[in-house]
Amino acid sequence: MNRTQEVAQLRIAYQRELADGTDRFHAPRRTTCPWCDSSRLRTRLRTVDLLQHKPGTFVIDQCRDCSHSFQNPRLTPEGLDFYYRDFYDGLGAALAEWVFNGGGNRKRYLASARALLPFGTPRRWLDVGTGHGHFPQSARTVHPATVFDGLDISEGAEEAERQGRIDEAYRGLLTDLAPKLEGRYDAVSMFHYLEHTIDPRAELTAARTVLAPGGHLIIEVPDPECVSSGILGRWWMPYFQPQHLHLIPLANLRRELESLGYTVVAVERHEPHIPFDLTGAAVLALAHALPPADDPWYPAPPSGLQSKARAALFWSSVPLLAGVYGAEQLLAPLLRRTRLSNAYRIVARYGTAA
Repeated sequence: MNRTQEVAQLRIAYQRELADGTDRFHAPRRTTCPWCDSSRLRTRLRTVDLLQHKPGTFVIDQCRDCSHSFQNPRLTPEGLDFYYRDFYDGLGAALAEWVFNGGGNRKRYLASARALLPFGTPRRWLDVGTGHGHFPQSARTVHPATVFDGLDISEGAEEAERQGRIDEAYRGLLTDLAPKLEGRYDAVSMFHYLEHTIDPRAELTAARTVLAPGGHLIIEVPDPECVSSGILGRWWMPYFQPQHLHLIPLANLRRELESLGYTVVAVERHEPHIPFDLTGAAVLALAHALPPADDPWYPAPPSGLQSKARAALFWSSVPLLAGVYGAEQLLAPLLRRTRLSNAYRIVARYGTAA
């Protein structure tokens, strides 16, 4: 079955779901901050799905007291299923594989793995939100004696085990699986995972459960205090709506870890920077301006003229996008040392070694 035939079949199911609108995909709007319970909220961003262009409007509110930013109203589990569908799997599987297995990401995976070298060699490492296991695959070259397992809600973890990228796969939520994994791991990683979760605090508690005494939790997340978020607005890729539910300031995450009994042993605001802000903004703006693609969440396929116009405009923009990307890579060593760095890393130890 080719893509056109697959889209035609999927369109029937998508249109059936969309017949009742998208309001049911959202939980009731919060009037208080989910982090500190303050009622002093402001709207930080209002946008649409600039990634897949599925219908719906999304709002990110920010707490005026603790600066926590969060999607409000938040997607329900049904909404998360709808907006994640065909992004990392299905129609989007090939593109996701290309993105996450790219050379730039491999360098980032290696840097993340090296961040634990000062704290010894883990015997067993659980990568939470492992996707298709690209991080463990790269991290083995840094920690060859470590057993890497992966956990993900999607079937990607099982595929990663089949391909030998991880040793054992767990499919489901960490908060559900933690009791059966209690004390099993010397290291737990959450790379660009926590911002996707409904309750980040519960995830940190679950990670504490699966860590052995003296084990380390390593987290990387987008930095909502990045200057680019204000400059680029809705085109700042790390807003990543509708998938990112929480954007957590470094100070908030650090305090929460310490309140749970972790000791923060390393903080890095520069190296985790992903040099893609300008390129990502250009890609999002271009995709927003192009005629629609043949995707099943649109009521009908594009006309022949629309398809030709889309292809012509896309390919004519490739040299410009390549130039922006090249410039951004050249500037990355400088930008990552400023408040334009768009991500941060925390390494925290739980308890003391047995």
